[in-house]
Amino acid sequence: MENILSIITFMPLIAAVILAVFLRGEDEAAIRNARWLALIATTATFVVSLFLIADFDPARPGFQFVEEHEWILGLRYKMGVDGLSLPFVLLTTFLMPLTILSTWEVTERVKEYMVAFLVLETLMIGVFTALDLVLFYLFFEGGLIPMFLIIGIWGGQNRIYAAFKFFLYTFLGSVLMLVAMVAMWMDAGTTDIPTLLRHEFSTGTITLAGFQIIGGMQTLLWLAFFASFAVKMPMWPVHTWLPDAHVQAPTAGSVVLAAILLKMGGYGFLRFSLPMFPVASDILAPLVFWLSVIAIVYTS
Repeated sequence: MENILSIITFMPLIAAVILAVFLRGEDEAAIRNARWLALIATTATFVVSLFLIADFDPARPGFQFVEEHEWILGLRYKMGVDGLSLPFVLLTTFLMPLTILSTWEVTERVKEYMVAFLVLETLMIGVFTALDLVLFYLFFEGGLIPMFLIIGIWGGQNRIYAAFKFFLYTFLGSVLMLVAMVAMWMDAGTTDIPTLLRHEFSTGTITLAGFQIIGGMQTLLWLAFFASFAVKMPMWPVHTWLPDAHVQAPTAGSVVLAAILLKMGGYGFLRFSLPMFPVASDILAPLVFWLSVIAIVYTS
């Protein structure tokens, strides 16, 4: 199936636009139609995603189902999946119909609720299929907006506090990643992820503000990406937004948060940190180990 990844990624978004533009009213019929359209769209997305399993060749290295087109400002719209990202795509498309079913008891602003989840599904799938660094960042950060609304509008008693805490933690953590992406583009001359995976970033010791940075540019880039992914997972000590978000989020929001959104941090480590910055990953592995040990002791 041609352009299957774009179909899977944007099918929920198209349904969200249809819901937002054409479905009017708050009567029982409108609410029922909103629920069923969201369920049909997410189920159809899951069914189409099953074609990925049928056509995916596990013995073939590299990315498959690659789509690449000219985009804006010289950037490329490029998507693809491999053995790492495919399970995350399938997990997302499988869970979203179940998530929509769990929202059946919601009676307030149902249309907007469904639109938020449909937009969120598009953004989550995009994170796992994007093969351009800028495209990845847009999907990665874009997911904050619908989840912020889901927590802030349909959450519990302290939903506003939890929503802003979730948004600020995750957004501020990603600012350093944006700076790192600019540095990577300046060094490699591209934002193409497969090309960046083959690019060797400098590992020579550099001096910054009087401190010697072992591992050079790789170490700085690794730390910048770590700041974003550690908050997203989340790791100690940048985890304090999670209890509030989980407690205050509606049931469906908690499901998506735990099952998919938190996995984006781990996916980022595996997709970017380890293969792109192998020397820095080796140097800074003890940092991850000790933070993990502290987290185990702290939470016990």
